[in-house]
Amino acid sequence: MSLPLEITLDMMREKLYAAVVSDALDALGYRKQSPKIPLLPQTSEDVLIGRCKTTLWEDIDFEDPCPYELELLAIDSCQPDDVMICAAQGSTRSGVWGELLSTASKNRGCVGAIIHGSIRDTAKIKALGFTVYATGRSVYDSMNRQRVMSIDEPVKIEGVTFCAGDLVIADSDGVVVVPREIENQAIKKAWEKVNEENITRDAITNGLSVTEAYKKYGVL
Repeated sequence: MSLPLEITLDMMREKLYAAVVSDALDALGYRKQSPKIPLLPQTSEDVLIGRCKTTLWEDIDFEDPCPYELELLAIDSCQPDDVMICAAQGSTRSGVWGELLSTASKNRGCVGAIIHGSIRDTAKIKALGFTVYATGRSVYDSMNRQRVMSIDEPVKIEGVTFCAGDLVIADSDGVVVVPREIENQAIKKAWEKVNEENITRDAITNGLSVTEAYKKYGVL
């Protein structure tokens, strides 16, 4: 099988998924690229693939003199194919993401959001067709409860580092981030494995035992 000269994001969205990319990272020695606590699909089961736009959040308990300032700046600086990453420490203090942020992000070309924390307006975001993964939901507004501390800086979610521009893949199995420096290698390996799995699956469907298939193709 020959690889395409360039594997685009659109091609990845058609063919790749979180588990196969995780396997490719394993093969390259990057074995901890997915947060242990699941960030679950809240508005769509679609595979989400794009580039990280990172924000770091903190809980607050005072009147913020400039509410929403940095989060709005982050949205307004989104680029096409970005995925907003909200590292909110898994907090349930408020819903840091909602309908209006989804609408504005989508208008900027952002393809989805991954929230290590809570969201709200779930039904409206779903109707908008915007894909959001999160750890939970909350009815509360973030004003004077949570705020963005930094934009486009490396952030950690459950010990996994997400950097601005890194490739991120999310589906119902989990979230996987691919560091820029090994992206080409990882995606080529994932692409090859998808094709190898297809061959193996067809062989099993046609009567080969799983043991025989593994011996023959080395894929499971």
